[in-house]
Amino acid sequence: MTNSNRFKMSQERLDALKEELYYLETVREKEVSELIKEARSFGDLSENSEYDEAKTEQGKLYSKIAEIKKLIENAEIVDNMDQNAPKDTVTLGSVVTVLDLEDDFEERYEIVGSQEANPREGRISDDSPVGKGLRGHKAGEEVSIEAPGGIIRLKIVSVENN
Repeated sequence: MTNSNRFKMSQERLDALKEELYYLETVREKEVSELIKEARSFGDLSENSEYDEAKTEQGKLYSKIAEIKKLIENAEIVDNMDQNAPKDTVTLGSVVTVLDLEDDFEERYEIVGSQEANPREGRISDDSPVGKGLRGHKAGEEVSIEAPGGIIRLKIVSVENN
């Protein structure tokens, strides 16, 4: 399987997905089955909105289970840092402070795998335009990144690798 079909994540994220899958396949699946059973008891299924809602919920549940299984099967566990990269270089796991040269505004990002990303918390994917644009660069360097909203010009203020 090619690397592009893999989902980068930490061991912690993989463990959380496994726990969620277990819950969905055991507890939640039984709950939805009970909803369907109860809705059937209301009579005529052709005009039974409770039955329709329960079947819709079942479909969503099975879809979520399939999605999580795919993530687990194609998980690529990544360490917090590329061991081969120089310590002062932006890599997976780096915490990077950048200065937006257009707005004169500093931001701090942690470069993470695609399954760890949460931009609201400052965790950006190494596959995102900004993540890709910063990787391999060092503090003091200026980078121009092509993003969906246009070119972003950033200066790397600091790079922290643990």
